[in-house]
Amino acid sequence: PTGLFTLFFAEMWERFSFYGMRALLVLYMLKGFLGYGDKEAYAVYGAYTALVYMTPFFGGMFADRLLGARRATVLGGLLMAAGHQAMTLENDFAFFGALALLVVGNGFFKPNISSMVGSLYPEGSPRRDGGFTIFYMGVNLGAAMAPLLCGYIGERFGWHVGFGLATYGMLIGVAVFTLPTRITQLLIGAGGLAGTYGLLKYKPDNLISAGINSFVAVALLISVTIGIMALAKGGLPKSAGAPPSMARLKEKFIGPISKEWAVYLGSFLIVPVIALLVSGFSLVTKDGESFRLISQSYIDGLAGSESAFANVAAVVVDEIAKPAGLVLFLAGILALGYLVREALKLDKVRRERMFVVFVLTFFSVFFWAAFEQGGSSLNNFTDRNVDRVTETRVVSSADIGTTLMIRPTQEQLGFPLDGKPFTLADLTELRNTNEGQDEEGGGTANVEIEWPVTEAHLGMGIAEGDQEIPASVFQSFNAIYILVFGLIFTGLWSFLGARGREPSTPLKFALGLLQLGLGFGAFWYGAQIASDRGMVGMGWLALGYLLFTTGELCLSPVGLSMVTRLTPARLVSTMMGSWFLATAFSQYLAAIISQFTSVEEAEGSSFPIPSETVDVYGDVYGQIALVSLGSALVLLAMVPLLKRWMHVGVQLDD
Repeated sequence: PTGLFTLFFAEMWERFSFYGMRALLVLYMLKGFLGYGDKEAYAVYGAYTALVYMTPFFGGMFADRLLGARRATVLGGLLMAAGHQAMTLENDFAFFGALALLVVGNGFFKPNISSMVGSLYPEGSPRRDGGFTIFYMGVNLGAAMAPLLCGYIGERFGWHVGFGLATYGMLIGVAVFTLPTRITQLLIGAGGLAGTYGLLKYKPDNLISAGINSFVAVALLISVTIGIMALAKGGLPKSAGAPPSMARLKEKFIGPISKEWAVYLGSFLIVPVIALLVSGFSLVTKDGESFRLISQSYIDGLAGSESAFANVAAVVVDEIAKPAGLVLFLAGILALGYLVREALKLDKVRRERMFVVFVLTFFSVFFWAAFEQGGSSLNNFTDRNVDRVTETRVVSSADIGTTLMIRPTQEQLGFPLDGKPFTLADLTELRNTNEGQDEEGGGTANVEIEWPVTEAHLGMGIAEGDQEIPASVFQSFNAIYILVFGLIFTGLWSFLGARGREPSTPLKFALGLLQLGLGFGAFWYGAQIASDRGMVGMGWLALGYLLFTTGELCLSPVGLSMVTRLTPARLVSTMMGSWFLATAFSQYLAAIISQFTSVEEAEGSSFPIPSETVDVYGDVYGQIALVSLGSALVLLAMVPLLKRWMHVGVQLDD
């Protein structure tokens, strides 16, 4: 259906804006005006991502019962655009208000644009899966572009520029979705050309970046060409995403306010509440600290215990004691209790199928909690300990006693300057001070400083030009891998299925966990063989993300299908909402895990030298690898039981 391409580009630009902001968020909290430490940044990031995945349940409900998917999607897009724009303001209230706008907007946008894809196909159409595959490629094309443009430009030319790009991306997505087809074609073409130009111009001066950006640029141009040609035959039907009842939509709610406008106004009124939850109520506390329902002295007592279990409990309790954590914890308990009660009322076949859903949902929570380290601790690991610079030469004995003009990069971290080690804090301050002063358009990476050379600098790398790949850019790896391997995996499952050898759903989940563990094993091993300065080879990061992606392709696409296939019809919507709630819980659990990688110096700075942080990350990632591999083995052992509980081939009348 030609309308699929309208939805493709609307979602592509929305994901561009969403992942562009995500790529910068933790780094911005650490290096921007907030000046947070690791713990504070991870806590806010965890609360934000958890709530982002909780609100689609409510956004889908409002669309199904009142607004319709089209109106809900437009509302969500405008709220998110406002949120991205508010991120450009350096103010605590604006920052948390921006995150709240993104949370509420995503709740309306995310579930409803996907539902419209399904509405384009008649019941039982064999082309439906292919349509969702094309749509999924749009999601990942936007996710691949975001770190390469928003991330690179945000870190090089200023945070507000990166967030501003995310705003424009979101507005293009809304415009593509709402304007007439001819204008939509022009916007798609203009956006594609602008994106291609940005990808080819704004990048580090090395072959790796050139290859990555060129690949995504070519994918974008191909998509734009196909999309414009397809839309020449028509766009999104007006009936797609229409309200279930226009009469009900226009009914009065209170006084002159209709039900439709009541939802719009309510969406804005809930923003301050979400902002308080994300901030942990720090916006209204006297000391500016997050509000806790459990005393800090009790948490400190656990943290100071000699028991390793108590130390872990201290981190968990500290997070659950915050408002967002408590809301999620209570929601999870209530949802689980309700579903277990309903499952026990079912007959044997339906009950055992529900047990399979419960078990696999449990394992998926851990998978995503580990996987989502990509936006938090892995972002910092990449920033601090992954060698992202292509050096031109190294300091030799001939340079001793001279003063070199150096463009500081990662290569100088840990080496002495003015009697103390050069840290990320020094590099960040230097770049912020000189932001935008480069006349050649190279950004802050081209600022040069005088560097007196001593014997302590032997082996220090020196880069000519902009040779450093920003940490945020590496978040594009997962999306690029999906663009490359997504269709391969789809074809693989079809090939095996035609021969009766396709792995069962539980086995696919186990394979996903196994590859997740191997991915973290790659990070751990890279840390073990790091240089004396604490720098890890870029290849280990690329390998880890590759294994993450192949694991995701084994687990993620079958998850929603599993829920709809095994859950009784009367519980499908509730179980689907619980699946998203489980994903929200995993995001918060990801924040708890990331707390164990927090690194701060005595003065409170989160920018120690690389040799002091590499083992912290390596040890935590090694433990995640062991737990992931252990979980995979447990699930593998359960596969025969779960397959029996699935009752494959048994037909029931719901």
